[in-house]
Amino acid sequence: MSAWRHMIRLSDLARGSISVSLEPDAETRATLAKELGLESLPALQGRISVRPWLDGAEINGRFTASVEQICGVTLDPFESQLKGDFLVQAVPAGSPNAPAESEGGEIEMDLDAPDPPDVLSSDDIDLAGYLVEYLALEIDPFPRKPGVEFDYKPDTVEDSPFAVLKRLKDDGA
Repeated sequence: MSAWRHMIRLSDLARGSISVSLEPDAETRATLAKELGLESLPALQGRISVRPWLDGAEINGRFTASVEQICGVTLDPFESQLKGDFLVQAVPAGSPNAPAESEGGEIEMDLDAPDPPDVLSSDDIDLAGYLVEYLALEIDPFPRKPGVEFDYKPDTVEDSPFAVLKRLKDDGA
């Protein structure tokens, strides 16, 4: 559960679409950086619009962020710029539009089908939660500072006695 929340009620959409700009303060960004395994999160801005969809909501968002990570090769900190878009549909629990649960706990997946809607546990929608979730998907799990190459050369291993004998045999000795 994220330390940053921005809630709207599903019932607020009865009056029409809602648009919000989200930008956490420095303390919240520091907490989010820890949650996401970052050195720091110098900047995060998001713009989210929510509109009625069936008996739920369609959440359309766009974000930009500056993240500081540790290079996996040089162990130096570096910043990178991230941006992303997301589109999610959500329906209340018990909705006829919620994905059906199959018996036996098995899930059938069609990779070409659109994602099923999220099922909300209450009448609240956490817009900041969606923004952080999609930011997390954009973060490189194996960060590498721009321009850094991993140049590994294994140590030369002495030939085994059998390899030396094989070479001698192949040379006609």
